Amino acid sequence: MFTNAQRQVERTGRSGTPRDKYLQDLVTQFQNATDEESKEKIVANLANFAYDPFNYAFMRQLNVLELFLDCITEPNERLVEFGIGGVCNSCVDPANASVIVQCGGIPLVIQCLSSPVRNTVTYALGALYYLCNPSSKKEILKPDVVRIIREYAAAGAVNTSFSNMANAFLDKHVDS
Repeated sequence: MFTNAQRQVERTGRSGTPRDKYLQDLVTQFQNATDEESKEKIVANLANFAYDPFNYAFMRQLNVLELFLDCITEPNERLVEFGIGGVCNSCVDPANASVIVQCGGIPLVIQCLSSPVRNTVTYALGALYYLCNPSSKKEILKPDVVRIIREYAAAGAVNTSFSNMANAFLDKHVDS
């Protein structure tokens, strides 16, 4: 359920942790974490917060979008999965999408299309759907990328979610 300021007050009460403080604590925990499993859990938690518009400004203030992009560059496939999940969840907001593009996120999202992890591919397709706009089309709609997306679109019998996401992308950005 999406949150608003009133709902947030009701949920946290007088002694609860304000959302911006809670998200800051998660970022600090991630920065101080030494083991991969802790980092994975923290990024997964942050990615879950990334879908709620109430958190968008906090995510930008705390550089969480950049943290997601950094995770995509890691060799740990679970960090990549949760990082691209966070990107996908947050980039529906134009301000977040702009930050992701300005930080060089498009090539990182595109590289996720070749991941062996199904969720990573699905999140990448979703992120590209929202990141593709008049100013980013040239970078996204390269022949190799469109070819890969067309292959996913044709894979309906193998993976319906890939096919549906890819077809939605093609319908909106290529075949229109």
